[in-house]
Amino acid sequence: MNTPAAITLLAWDRLLGAGARALRAARAELKRAGLPPLEWYDILVALERRGGLRPRDLQSVIGIEQYNLSRLLSRMQRAGLVVIAPCPGDGRGQIVALSDEGIACRAAMWPAYAAAIQGSIESRLDADERIHLAGMLQKVA
Repeated sequence: MNTPAAITLLAWDRLLGAGARALRAARAELKRAGLPPLEWYDILVALERRGGLRPRDLQSVIGIEQYNLSRLLSRMQRAGLVVIAPCPGDGRGQIVALSDEGIACRAAMWPAYAAAIQGSIESRLDADERIHLAGMLQKVA
């Protein structure tokens, strides 16, 4: 087995560290504003962008484990943010869609999320650096 080069390990550590700090910042901004958790935002925005989805498709879009997704969707359904309905033509399947409250909640969460993005990236990098970072991350994503 090949061992990654030292600079590759350093890049890995910094990538994971930057991601963890960015997520902490987003969670803190949402909490400070009294809004739902970041994971809810990810689900709401995925449904807003793609329309109704089967849970398995939503799972692949947001990269969350099935058991966590089921738990989150149940909470979000109780909060009135999503509607879970039978899938037409598939008696065992379900479709998850946004409710009007879910659309409003996603919109209310955006300013706090945007503030975290601004503080984590935009305030630290100039436009050319952001373009370069986006290009580099595309290669490893």
